[in-house]
Amino acid sequence: MRARIYQQPKTATQSGQANTHDWILEYGQNEQRTQDPLMGWFGSGDTRSQLTLRFPTRDDAIAYAERENIPFDLELPTARIRPPKAYADNFRFDRRANWTH
Repeated sequence: MRARIYQQPKTATQSGQANTHDWILEYGQNEQRTQDPLMGWFGSGDTRSQLTLRFPTRDDAIAYAERENIPFDLELPTARIRPPKAYADNFRFDRRANWTH
């Protein structure tokens, strides 16, 4: 069972950056999930897969995993490059796209 250390991405439905600065350590699935015959719900006896630990920095998360002898995979966030935009660029005479309205 390997743990996963990553930084949570921004949600697609929100424009804010809330909950994207922490580093998260999640455990992988250790045993197979089984379906309950009466209700049809899926579950397992693996309670570690429900555990999520948050750390302020990547180094803290790695130090915790190494101190507790937890094998882990580190996923680095992708860089988001957003060019600066200005409202006045909509009215430039040399804009690439045609004016639509």
